[in-house]
Amino acid sequence: MQTVQDVAAIRAAVRGWRSQGQTVGFVPTMGNLHAGHYSLIKLARARADRVVASVFVNPTQFGPNEDFERYPRTLAQDQAGLAEAGCDVLFAPEVVTMYPFGPAHSVSLHVPQLTETLEGAHRPGHFDGVATVVCKLLNLVQPDLAVFGQKDYQQLKVIERMVRDLSLPVKVMSGATMRADDGLALSSRNQYLSAAERELSTQIHATLLQMRELIGKGHAWRVVEQAAASKLQRSGFEPDYTAIRRAEDLSEPADGETAGLVALIAARLGTTRLIDNLVFD
Repeated sequence: MQTVQDVAAIRAAVRGWRSQGQTVGFVPTMGNLHAGHYSLIKLARARADRVVASVFVNPTQFGPNEDFERYPRTLAQDQAGLAEAGCDVLFAPEVVTMYPFGPAHSVSLHVPQLTETLEGAHRPGHFDGVATVVCKLLNLVQPDLAVFGQKDYQQLKVIERMVRDLSLPVKVMSGATMRADDGLALSSRNQYLSAAERELSTQIHATLLQMRELIGKGHAWRVVEQAAASKLQRSGFEPDYTAIRRAEDLSEPADGETAGLVALIAARLGTTRLIDNLVFD
């Protein structure tokens, strides 16, 4: 696997593949990779002739009190894992490559409506940073398809909307959330959990399953949300939200609506903020 940092090198690699009639899949990441990320590489590998991954810790999607400096950088480990998973080229740009005028003076994208609820309400500006950096990366790599994980469900919906609205020539695909045997969604932030917190963390997935069950039994979605928040609080979490929304656009469902929904949770456990979701069949 080749690692490149500059725009000319990544475009030369892609141009060479295209001259041979090959298709290109792309998996953007912030590094500190785990099995969930590698499953996205394998999905891209199955759908395209060549695969590019990026590792870039994007400063514009972190709020002033969030963990940008603390976010783990493990490039050597990531390179080994990506090579094993079947990645052809790793694009690992510097901040100046992505933001030539500086992050504070960058052109910024805003996806309306979808970004104003749930994560967007609790992390103002977060999705502007996500949309901006993903758009930049798609323009730099120019892949045929890009793969994102379902664990960041709202992010996936924002990117799908941005790509469609801007008519970007890329197919957005999603990969299923990878979980530990006890149900916890794999995340780079799980390493911050203490042993006791790690044991408690399984309550998030258990609560999502219960939310799905209660909706299936006809319980009102607002009541289900409140019950889920109370359950997590009793277990020692500080929930930001426990929500039932339409899976397509994250709007609030009608009373009695049970199909095409998703349950979403964001909650703090100690100093670690965990998010997860469950799409209803």
